[in-house]
Amino acid sequence: MADEKATPTSLEGVTSLYRRFRPARFAELRGQDHVVRALQGAVKNDRISHAYLFSGPRGTGKTTTARILAKALNCENPVDGDACAKCASCLSIAKGTSLDVIELDAASNNGVDDIRDIISGAWHGTPGSWKVYIFDEVHQLSKAASAALLKTLEEPPSHVVFVLATTDPHKVLPTIRSRTQHLEFRLIGAETLATLLHDVEGAAGLGADDATIEAAVRLGRGSARDALSALDQLLATGSISESQPEFDELFHALVHDDAVGALRSLAILAREGWDPEQLAENFAGEVRQVFLLQVAPEVADAVDADRDRLSAWGEQFGLARSVRILETVGRAIREMKSAPEKIVMLEVAMVRLTKPDLDHSYESLDERLTKVERGAVRSVAPPSPPSPAPPLRPIGSSAHATDAPAPAVVSEPLASKAAEAPEIASPKIEETPMSSSGISLDLDDVRERFVERVIPRTSRSAQLLLRSSRIEALDGLLLTIAVGSEEMRENTELIAQGLKGALEHEFKVPMTVFWTVDTSLVGAPVPTRRAAAKPAPIEDEIDDADASVRVVASVADHLITEMFPGSEEIS
Repeated sequence: MADEKATPTSLEGVTSLYRRFRPARFAELRGQDHVVRALQGAVKNDRISHAYLFSGPRGTGKTTTARILAKALNCENPVDGDACAKCASCLSIAKGTSLDVIELDAASNNGVDDIRDIISGAWHGTPGSWKVYIFDEVHQLSKAASAALLKTLEEPPSHVVFVLATTDPHKVLPTIRSRTQHLEFRLIGAETLATLLHDVEGAAGLGADDATIEAAVRLGRGSARDALSALDQLLATGSISESQPEFDELFHALVHDDAVGALRSLAILAREGWDPEQLAENFAGEVRQVFLLQVAPEVADAVDADRDRLSAWGEQFGLARSVRILETVGRAIREMKSAPEKIVMLEVAMVRLTKPDLDHSYESLDERLTKVERGAVRSVAPPSPPSPAPPLRPIGSSAHATDAPAPAVVSEPLASKAAEAPEIASPKIEETPMSSSGISLDLDDVRERFVERVIPRTSRSAQLLLRSSRIEALDGLLLTIAVGSEEMRENTELIAQGLKGALEHEFKVPMTVFWTVDTSLVGAPVPTRRAAAKPAPIEDEIDDADASVRVVASVADHLITEMFPGSEEIS
C-alpha cells in the first residue's frame, strides 16, 4: 500500500463535493489507515470475516469503506487487496446497481419484517463472488429486528459478508457485537483534512484560496463529509465571515478585563442572528484551541494563519486564564439548557471573566494572585504607621492614674518574695508585649507560629494570599501584616474572619490585624513550614525552696491562686 494517498476519483454527473469525490478505493481513503490495513490485508490474504461492525463519528467514512470492501471482494482485477475501480463490478457498485451489494437504512427500516425480507435472500446465489449486506445506523433496529438478524449472523452462508455501521456501538446488542469484527473509525486530523481539501480543490478546479480551505477544515471538526460540505457552502456564499462568528473583539475585551467591550461584542453577534447556545459552543471551541496550543500544540486542530492567530491570543491569556474561561463558559452552556433567556447566562459569564472580584471561587482568587506575580502591580504610597496601642496596665493599677504604673497586687507571701527578687516580680511592660491572658508574645515566635500553625488552619484561598505575605510588626495585640499589592490588600476582606479565628485559636487572645502594602514582596520566596517547636511555658516558676510561691502573669491566675491555694492548672 502506498504511503501517499491517491487523488480522489471524481464521480461524473454529481455536483455535491462530498458525493462527487467519495473515495472509490482503499488508496483514496484518508485518516483511517488502521482500518485500511486490516481490511486490505484480509482481502489480500483471503481472511475475510463473515461480519464487521464499523463504528465512529459521522462523516468519517464508515459506509464508504463498506462499499470499498464490497468492491475489493468482487473486483475482477484486484491489486494488493484493493479494487481497481474500473471493472464492470466496481462501476456497478459505485452506481448502486449491483446485485452483489444490498444496503439497508436501519433508521427507517427497523422493523422485524424488513429484516426478514432482507436476510431471506441471503441464501440465494449472486453474480459475484461475495454478497455484501450493509446495514447503516444498525443501533436503531428494534429488539425483534436485532433478534432476527442475530440468527443469520450466527450461522451465515459462506458467500455472505455483513457490514454493520453505527455512530453509537454501545446501543448495539452485545450478542451482535460479539459476533462481529469491530473496527473503530476516528475523527480526521486537521492537517489530513486540509490536504484532502487541497487535493479536491485542485482536481475540481474550484479556485478556493487558503483562507477558505482553513475555514472549511475548522467547520468540518474532523469529519471529511462535513468539511467538503462546508467548502461547498463557502464557495457558494463567497464569504468566510458569514459562516462562523468572529471572536477577536471578544478576546480583546477579555484580555483587557473590559466588561463593557465584552457585552458589546456579544450584543453585536446576537444582532447578527447567532443562537446563544451555538455562539457559546463556538466560542468554547475557539478557546479550546487556544488552550491546546499552549499545552499540546500537536493535538490542536487549528492550521496555518488561524493557528498563528490563536497562538497569539494564548500568549496574552496565559494557561490559567484559558482554563478558567473554558470552565466558566462550560458552566454557562449547561445553565442555558434551563434558562428562559439564554443570552443572559453568557453575558453573566463574560462579566465574571472580566471582573474577577465578582467571582469568589478559588480559581478567581488564584487568577488574581497569578496576575500580581506576573508583574501587574501598581505603585502604592506607603501608608502612615499605625497609632501605637495603649500600654498595658499592670494588675491592680488604677485606670485613671497618669504616673508610673504601680506594682502588681499579690498575696502577702508573694509580696515578701517579691521584695527579695524584684527583677522577677517587676517585669518591664515595654520590652515584651503581653496579651490579656498572660501569654508572652514575641515577634519572632509569632512569625514562626504564623507560618507553621496559623496559615494551615485557614481556607485554601486564604493560604494562597497569606503564603506571599509577611508579618511586619507586633505592638501589643496589634499585628501588622504586609502584602505585595493594593489589589491583594483589598482581597484581605474575604479572608479576615477566617484569619481572625485561626489567630485566636493559636494565641488564645483576640488579635487585631492591620494590613499594609510592600511591593518588594512580589516574587519573593514563599516561607516554608518547619518542624513544630516546643511551646513555651505559660508561667514562670521560681526555683526556690518554697514551691507554693509563684509569679502570676494575669488577673485570672491571680484570682485562682487566691481562691484555690496550692492548686495547679492541668488543661
